[in-house]
Amino acid sequence: MDPAIVLFGLCIGVLVGMTGMGGGSLMTPLLILIFGTSPTTAIGTDIVYSAITKMVGSWRHLKMGTVNLELVKWLSFGSVPAAIAGVALVSVLEAHISEDRLNSLVYAVLGGTLLMVGVVTLTRALILRGLIDERERFEVEKRHKVAAVVIGATTGFVIGITSAGSGTVIAILLIAVYRLAPKRVVGTDIVHAALLLTAAGLAHIVAGNVDFGLAGNILVGSIPGVIIGAALSEKAPQGFIRIALGIVLMASGIVTVQKGDSTVWPIAAGIAAIFLGAVLYAPHYMNKRYRREKELAAAAAQASESAA
Repeated sequence: MDPAIVLFGLCIGVLVGMTGMGGGSLMTPLLILIFGTSPTTAIGTDIVYSAITKMVGSWRHLKMGTVNLELVKWLSFGSVPAAIAGVALVSVLEAHISEDRLNSLVYAVLGGTLLMVGVVTLTRALILRGLIDERERFEVEKRHKVAAVVIGATTGFVIGITSAGSGTVIAILLIAVYRLAPKRVVGTDIVHAALLLTAAGLAHIVAGNVDFGLAGNILVGSIPGVIIGAALSEKAPQGFIRIALGIVLMASGIVTVQKGDSTVWPIAAGIAAIFLGAVLYAPHYMNKRYRREKELAAAAAQASESAA
């Protein structure tokens, strides 16, 4: 047993339990940069440990009643098959390019993604909280279901490749798109992530990308950590934690991209930025269109009454 890895697992487990984010985004670069694990093994191992950790967190949040199961279902319809496709892509690349080249590409994509996840986390902590009216419950309509499948598919694919963002990116989208209250965001995000990461973890096991001894060491710390974090989720200073997490993620991204292909990581970061911008704007556009349709329908009904 490695005490350092157990300690890292404990700290990250607490963070995941409190905020629903930070697991894959932090553990993967730690395994690569500090413990010298190869990128594909770090990603596969991290996803397997994260799946088990978030299963424990899911049990806790389901008991607390902080989960929107309808959203979890529709997110999973998109994310689970997309994550498996992302793992399959990595396996195809392993068979066709050298290990050094694959590692360089993975470093670049992971680093670019971490940079954008860090920006998203800071945006959530510093801007979105004050701009968006949060709500505990809402009726899930067709437009919400379509958005959930699209969000799940796009983020699931990235998570299958990099393991980063299962909590951070989806959490901010749950706030920006559905205006969920913080407790509902954490609970819904963790339960969805448990399903998504289980599927991706099984795919990585089949592909041979998992170090089970390493995963076991992490779990020794992360399982009690996530239970403690879930219990503290209502008391923790969420704003401060998210700001600190955003800064750490950006720093991890900067260090990681230096190990990767210098022409690939800006492309990965740019694609992530465009996608996140489009997803964040889409709800505004859909709501504006929805209100316009209701106004036209009301005007048509009024005109019919007047004609009668």
